[in-house]
Amino acid sequence: MQLLSFKRQGKTSFGARLGDGVFDLGARLSSRFRDLGEVVAANALSELRKLVDACKADFSLADITYLPPIPAPEKIVCIGVNYANRNEEYKDNSALPKYPSIFMRTPGSLVGHNEPLRRPRESQELDYEGEIAIVIGRGGRRIPKERALEHIGALTVLNEGSVRDWLRHSKFNVTQGKNFDRSGSIGPWMVTTDELDPARELRITTTVN
Repeated sequence: MQLLSFKRQGKTSFGARLGDGVFDLGARLSSRFRDLGEVVAANALSELRKLVDACKADFSLADITYLPPIPAPEKIVCIGVNYANRNEEYKDNSALPKYPSIFMRTPGSLVGHNEPLRRPRESQELDYEGEIAIVIGRGGRRIPKERALEHIGALTVLNEGSVRDWLRHSKFNVTQGKNFDRSGSIGPWMVTTDELDPARELRITTTVN
């Protein structure tokens, strides 16, 4: 499934993408779920599949304003320097890190697909960074490595906009350059693991126009 959150005619909802259209799941499930975040938290993605399999679109994608797929995530955890060549870009002859670099983003730092990013007036250096984002499905704690993929609910793409000069304001902390209001975007939709296997090698391409 390709699931999205959106606004249409002043109302916020969520649905499934069907070609160039949207099947409005929120209109049918509003008594149980306010948004996709609640669906994921309830481990109810499989329930949506039963509705989507035999449905027709209610309206066109052109009629909606995209929102981040999960409008109010509990947390957004980001992994920095997450491939070998990235470490080489620093040109400081440092060894590959033993542990990942981790930082957080706030929900307000991301907008939905097709929404403009906002470069803060404090900087001229707003950069794009194409990333794959994982939507955690089933929760847990102290999950064994070999069971980790079972907890992924979906994947989406993210333009992890970075205010480059602010990343260098502190030696060990990039958070201040990653959290300006509306500086990145996510979506347009999230693809559930019944359609896209998270164990596959995945690649994304960033196009700048």
